[in-house]
Amino acid sequence: MSEDLFQYLWKMKLFDSRNLCTTDGDQIEIIHVGTHNMQSGPDFFNAKIKIADTIWAGNIELHLKSSDWMLHKHQLDKSYENIILHVVYKDDKPLFDSSGNAIKTLVLEQHIKSEIINAYKDFKDNNEIIPCSKSIQKVPHEIIQTTLERLLVKRLEHKSQHVERLLLENNNNWEQSFYMQLAANFGFKINQVPFELLARNTPLSVLAKHKSNLSQIEALLFGQAGMLNESFKDPYPVMLQNEYAYLKKKYNITGVDSHLWKFSKMRPVNFASIRIAQFAALVHQSSHLFSKVTEATSPQQLMQLFKVKASTYWDTHYTFYKESANLKKYLGKAGIENLIINTIVPFMFVYGKHYGDETKCELSLELLSLIKPEKNNITRLWQNIGIDAKNAAQSQSLIELKTNYCELKRCLQCSIGHFVLKNN
Repeated sequence: MSEDLFQYLWKMKLFDSRNLCTTDGDQIEIIHVGTHNMQSGPDFFNAKIKIADTIWAGNIELHLKSSDWMLHKHQLDKSYENIILHVVYKDDKPLFDSSGNAIKTLVLEQHIKSEIINAYKDFKDNNEIIPCSKSIQKVPHEIIQTTLERLLVKRLEHKSQHVERLLLENNNNWEQSFYMQLAANFGFKINQVPFELLARNTPLSVLAKHKSNLSQIEALLFGQAGMLNESFKDPYPVMLQNEYAYLKKKYNITGVDSHLWKFSKMRPVNFASIRIAQFAALVHQSSHLFSKVTEATSPQQLMQLFKVKASTYWDTHYTFYKESANLKKYLGKAGIENLIINTIVPFMFVYGKHYGDETKCELSLELLSLIKPEKNNITRLWQNIGIDAKNAAQSQSLIELKTNYCELKRCLQCSIGHFVLKNN
């Protein structure tokens, strides 16, 4: 038995409440277990119990052993003077208040099923990434669905924290903050950090001055990415090199180290050079992009905003150093959906909260329900145990569940874990 499990069992009333008695023989009826206190002081506030023929209202303290009362020095703390009940798992020491009266104590050891304790121990001790993987098939579909719906909001709230930090950093400049987050996600997972650094080192205000000239935007972005530092023979990169030398001096800007970019074990269409070229095309063709994003009401409208193609040079190149077969480099549907999930939806959610526009918050959730689920290691992990996401809302919820509950063994805070424990 652990302290967090014991508190959980009391909170959820997962014990046999029949024939309860204090250690001195008085019958007890639990009317209300109280409100769990997560701060200092007694464990449960505002409980209501009946001892013998008297109804008591007040605070309750829980310990694994009655002697823990003395160990924690509650006898010296005035906030514990008016405890109406001391609930323990094991009784190993009689307790008395400052007047010499016995502290009313309830022992639950014989009222808690060993199956629940063993199930929780299995959660904690097993090496599975999903602790309840062997039991989850027994959980009703509606409980899983309700859990995922609740976790989707938590997922967006977690992502919102990053958006809020960007807004604080940029003095509430939504366009600049959106640009930085969009750039980071253009790098997808493998090149997210260098792409974010590229955006930080290349202000949107600088790019905006040259948005009508795609070559100059490419010169700025490739130069700032550290990809124009070589000796080139091809006229196009040479031209970009010369443009960047002028623009770098003009704006007094510093780029990122080229070694930060990763190319190995990637499909050529996902190379950082292609993503930068597509990002340059997006900057070139977009005007007031963030405003248009917040005005969009469907995935289809957003798809049109982000339907971009790298410049003609990249039709026959994946890097500056080698020519390749002719292939137009469009930002694909999966890539755009990734941007909607990880950039647009969180920004729309925060935007709605900032301006009290509930429709924007609701739309952000609706957009996720209209997009196909993500295919990654986490969603495949869930799929292997029979939980198959139907849309991006569910895949995001499953990512949240695995990352912030399963990995941390927070089974007691999970409705699915609660069902498994309760039904053992």
